[in-house]
Amino acid sequence: MDMDIFTLELFEIAGAEDARCARREEESDSDDDDDDDNSDGDDVVMNWAEGVATTERGWEGKGGQATGEMRLPMPGSAGASWAAYRARFKAVFNGADPAVLVAFWLFGLINNVIYVIILSAALDLVGPNIPKGVVLLADVMPSFLTKLVAPYFIHRVPYSVRILSFVLLSSSGMLLIALTPPTAEGGSVTIKMIGVIISSLSSGGGELSFLGLTHYYGPFSLAAWGSGTGGAGLVGAGLYVLLTTTIGFTVQNSLLASAFLPLIMAISFFLILPQEPLKFARQKKEYRTIPGDEGADDEDLPTESLLRDTTGSTGLLDSTPVSAPTFRQNLRRAKSLFFPYMLPLLLVYIAEYSINQGVAPTLLFPLPSTPFTDFRSFYPFYNFLYQIGVFVARSSTPFIRIRALYLPSMLQVVNLMVLISHAMYNWIPSVYLVFMIIFWEGLLGGAVYVNTFADILEEVPEEDREFSLGATSVSDSGGICIAGFIGMALEVSLCNWQVNRGRTFCKQL
Repeated sequence: MDMDIFTLELFEIAGAEDARCARREEESDSDDDDDDDNSDGDDVVMNWAEGVATTERGWEGKGGQATGEMRLPMPGSAGASWAAYRARFKAVFNGADPAVLVAFWLFGLINNVIYVIILSAALDLVGPNIPKGVVLLADVMPSFLTKLVAPYFIHRVPYSVRILSFVLLSSSGMLLIALTPPTAEGGSVTIKMIGVIISSLSSGGGELSFLGLTHYYGPFSLAAWGSGTGGAGLVGAGLYVLLTTTIGFTVQNSLLASAFLPLIMAISFFLILPQEPLKFARQKKEYRTIPGDEGADDEDLPTESLLRDTTGSTGLLDSTPVSAPTFRQNLRRAKSLFFPYMLPLLLVYIAEYSINQGVAPTLLFPLPSTPFTDFRSFYPFYNFLYQIGVFVARSSTPFIRIRALYLPSMLQVVNLMVLISHAMYNWIPSVYLVFMIIFWEGLLGGAVYVNTFADILEEVPEEDREFSLGATSVSDSGGICIAGFIGMALEVSLCNWQVNRGRTFCKQL
């Protein structure tokens, strides 16, 4: 019976698509009568834009709302089969350009992987006597400030120049971190933190620019970007553990190898990513700035949403002044977002990053009872487990949706309390139980993040959606910054507590 329903749904999808194709052909015939003078190059670009629009329609659910859910059969149910899964995936990704998917996945991966590697190497960068929260703040604050300031001027910089700048900044920062010798008490740490700040500037500007770039490539590019950022946590933490613990590279050589990763962003942009949408955007801007037509053009240029318009609007290339009424309206929108979306995301980030930067460095066990040979290995492995949980959760929305965002946020706060109590009283009998808690922590954090933005896409009116997504993203950056200050105080206090009671592991890192 389930297979019959599934087959029926496929026929309905096919019928709807045939109807769309017929309408598009009629529209195309009508347009051809008026546009016979277009050049062949323009036709190629317009065909690309039409393909992006078709892709966007493929993501639409009931009422034209983008749902992002594939409604896959539950494993073990009567309708579950490899054929069913393949058909659903094929239907969802119909019209996606593999080059766009690969390019944006690599953008998300590389832009965020440096951030993760730096956090994974926090202990090696500053040593046991300086709180790891210092690294977190140096890795987050410049990126956060960049995202606050850059939108007002970065649209004037071509994307090609931006990409090259981000590659240069990110690689330079990592080289500065890796090549700074561990000499001159305190001085080497300061220089390394300057390198972290430089890399953070690149990460913040990259995130802002790549999200803006999705405006020209449709919703599949946004999905690929999100998947890449989730994979960055896993790849970054895993790569650092692999290089330092498994292969046995020194910290310096591991960071030197990581300094060449940003080159992949340049390769993705200049060699993999199709350039037609950007050419189309430049052409539209040239048409809009023809002398003598300013008055007519001004009336015909509606402001489109970043997530809604993917057919070639110049988006970030144009500069639109913000009026006072719009600013007041956005303040009212932000207030309405605080309790349903911002607060649970803020809470979960404060709790999980307080664990990662303040508590995890003190979760140490006698080496004979662990799989490690030195205490330094605990911290990067905890981070690796956490990133696995985050990646799994961020990839789960097609299969599992969580509507009650406060529940996982409160469970994350419980995780924080449990691990603080263990750091103080040493009551968890095995490190493997701590491994499970850290993995669970990653699942909760990733679930709140991805379901918060999925809820906004489904529940917020379309005209408010772009602002709502951007405004709510402040919560994760704000939560990380708050956790950085909490983590610095927490790590020092917990380590001193342990030392005063005869547990000196945290001083042997």
